[in-house]
Amino acid sequence: MKIRFQSGYDLRGAIVQGLLRRQPAIDFQTGHDAGLEGRDDPFVLAMAAREGRLLASHDRRSMPHHFANFISNNNSPGVVIAPQGLPTGLAIEELLILWEASEAEEWVNRIFKIPL
Repeated sequence: MKIRFQSGYDLRGAIVQGLLRRQPAIDFQTGHDAGLEGRDDPFVLAMAAREGRLLASHDRRSMPHHFANFISNNNSPGVVIAPQGLPTGLAIEELLILWEASEAEEWVNRIFKIPL
Protein backbone atom coordinates (compact mmCIF):
# COMPACT_ATOMS: atom_id res chain seq x y z
CA MET A 1 0.00 0.00 0.00
CA LYS A 2 1.26 3.51 -0.81
CA ILE A 3 2.46 5.73 2.01
CA ARG A 4 0.00 8.32 3.25
CA PHE A 5 1.66 11.22 5.04
CA GLN A 6 0.70 13.43 7.94
CA SER A 7 2.81 16.49 8.60
CA GLY A 8 3.40 17.68 12.09
CA TYR A 9 2.36 21.26 12.64
CA ASP A 10 6.05 22.17 12.66
CA LEU A 11 6.87 20.88 9.16
CA ARG A 12 7.59 23.74 6.76
CA GLY A 13 4.69 24.30 4.39
CA ALA A 14 7.08 24.79 1.46
CA ILE A 15 8.09 21.13 1.76
CA VAL A 16 4.51 19.87 1.53
CA GLN A 17 3.59 22.33 -1.24
CA GLY A 18 6.68 21.49 -3.29
CA LEU A 19 6.16 17.77 -2.87
CA LEU A 20 2.54 17.99 -3.99
CA ARG A 21 3.58 20.12 -6.98
CA ARG A 22 6.04 17.41 -7.98
CA GLN A 23 3.60 14.53 -7.39
CA PRO A 24 -0.07 15.50 -6.92
CA ALA A 25 -1.06 11.86 -6.30
CA ILE A 26 0.64 11.83 -2.88
CA ASP A 27 -1.83 11.80 0.02
CA PHE A 28 -0.22 14.35 2.36
CA GLN A 29 -2.39 15.92 5.04
CA THR A 30 -1.00 19.08 6.60
CA GLY A 31 -0.84 19.71 10.32
CA HIS A 32 -3.10 22.70 9.79
CA ASP A 33 -5.73 20.63 7.96
CA ALA A 34 -5.61 18.02 10.74
CA GLY A 35 -6.02 20.65 13.47
CA LEU A 36 -2.68 19.89 15.12
CA GLU A 37 -1.76 23.41 16.20
CA GLY A 38 -0.84 23.32 19.89
CA ARG A 39 -1.25 19.54 20.15
CA ASP A 40 1.40 17.54 21.97
CA ASP A 41 3.46 14.74 20.43
CA PRO A 42 1.46 11.83 21.93
CA PHE A 43 -1.75 13.26 20.48
CA VAL A 44 -0.14 13.77 17.06
CA LEU A 45 1.26 10.23 17.05
CA ALA A 46 -2.10 8.74 18.03
CA MET A 47 -3.96 10.73 15.38
CA ALA A 48 -1.48 9.73 12.65
CA ALA A 49 -1.78 6.09 13.74
CA ARG A 50 -5.60 6.20 13.67
CA GLU A 51 -5.46 7.67 10.16
CA GLY A 52 -2.77 5.22 8.98
CA ARG A 53 -0.40 8.06 8.10
CA LEU A 54 3.38 8.22 8.37
CA LEU A 55 4.22 11.33 10.37
CA ALA A 56 6.69 13.81 8.86
CA SER A 57 8.18 16.24 11.36
CA HIS A 58 11.12 18.53 12.08
CA ASP A 59 10.99 17.61 15.81
CA ARG A 60 14.13 15.63 16.51
CA ARG A 61 14.27 16.62 20.18
CA SER A 62 11.10 15.28 21.75
CA MET A 63 9.47 13.18 19.00
CA PRO A 64 11.90 10.20 19.24
CA HIS A 65 11.20 9.86 22.97
CA HIS A 66 7.42 10.12 22.53
CA PHE A 67 7.57 7.72 19.58
CA ALA A 68 9.42 5.10 21.67
CA ASN A 69 6.77 5.42 24.38
CA PHE A 70 3.94 5.25 21.83
CA ILE A 71 5.11 2.07 20.11
CA SER A 72 5.58 0.28 23.43
CA ASN A 73 1.77 -0.06 23.53
CA ASN A 74 0.60 0.81 19.99
CA ASN A 75 1.49 0.39 16.35
CA SER A 76 2.53 3.39 14.33
CA PRO A 77 2.78 3.87 10.56
CA GLY A 78 6.19 5.41 11.36
CA VAL A 79 7.86 8.77 11.71
CA VAL A 80 10.27 10.54 9.38
CA ILE A 81 12.35 13.38 10.78
CA ALA A 82 13.49 16.08 8.36
CA PRO A 83 16.12 18.18 10.13
CA GLN A 84 15.11 21.85 10.32
CA GLY A 85 18.23 22.90 8.40
CA LEU A 86 17.66 20.44 5.56
CA PRO A 87 17.22 22.40 2.32
CA THR A 88 13.61 22.37 1.13
CA GLY A 89 14.49 20.88 -2.26
CA LEU A 90 16.39 18.01 -0.68
CA ALA A 91 13.54 17.30 1.77
CA ILE A 92 11.11 17.19 -1.18
CA GLU A 93 13.37 14.81 -3.14
CA GLU A 94 13.85 12.49 -0.16
CA LEU A 95 10.11 12.29 0.59
CA LEU A 96 9.33 11.75 -3.07
CA ILE A 97 11.83 8.89 -3.31
CA LEU A 98 10.42 7.42 -0.10
CA TRP A 99 6.90 7.52 -1.53
CA GLU A 100 7.88 6.15 -4.95
CA ALA A 101 10.30 3.43 -3.84
CA SER A 102 8.67 1.89 -0.79
CA GLU A 103 5.40 0.72 0.67
CA ALA A 104 3.73 1.87 3.87
CA GLU A 105 4.22 -1.52 5.53
CA GLU A 106 8.01 -1.10 5.41
CA TRP A 107 7.93 1.81 7.87
CA VAL A 108 5.60 0.48 10.58
CA ASN A 109 7.00 1.23 14.05
CA ARG A 110 10.16 2.80 12.58
CA ILE A 111 11.53 6.27 13.09
CA PHE A 112 14.19 7.55 10.72
CA LYS A 113 15.86 10.73 9.60
CA ILE A 114 16.21 12.02 6.05
CA PRO A 115 18.37 12.11 4.09
CA LEU A 116 18.61 8.33 4.49
